[in-house]
Amino acid sequence: MEKHSRKEDWMAILTGTFLVAQGVFFLQSANLLTGGTTGLALLISQFTPFTFGVLYFLANCPFYLLAWKRFGRHFAINSAISGALVSIFADNLYLLISLESINEIYCAVAGGLLMGLGMLILFRHRSSLGGFNVLCLFIQDKFGISVGKSQMAIDACILFASFFFVTPWVIGLSILGAFALNLSLIHIRRRRAIAAG
Repeated sequence: MEKHSRKEDWMAILTGTFLVAQGVFFLQSANLLTGGTTGLALLISQFTPFTFGVLYFLANCPFYLLAWKRFGRHFAINSAISGALVSIFADNLYLLISLESINEIYCAVAGGLLMGLGMLILFRHRSSLGGFNVLCLFIQDKFGISVGKSQMAIDACILFASFFFVTPWVIGLSILGAFALNLSLIHIRRRRAIAAG
């Protein structure tokens, strides 16, 4: 990962987490899901009184410990801060914006792309959102498999399990959103590899 100044890292974390939260907001507005701990938190929040932010942060806590062990204190702390910011932003965006007319397909694509872009910004500044992102970064470092490919495989498993709780239409749109998210990660990773070669 490239080295950046502390100021650049903080600006990137704020920007990346806001974009991710905005993507989550689009998915929530259309009652859609996604993969990873984000998808789990979105699914559980539909059946419990707990907010997405609370569930999301709690689900990620074990992965922050894994990040500390595998990638070091700095990365783990940045990731925990990023996860907390996404939780706070996502739970409070409704105070600033509301969608009167919702196109579910647009929400799926826009939500996925915004989350993917936000994650890329965080990755470039030694941070993540915790959860399976940490595992995917480990796989990339260890085996050279891009974050997008491993994340897509995990997301597919989670969305498949969601068939028991939501309609096929919601699953289909959620898969579209997850595909948009992971496609952006794969594409950027490929371009960086070409540029480096």
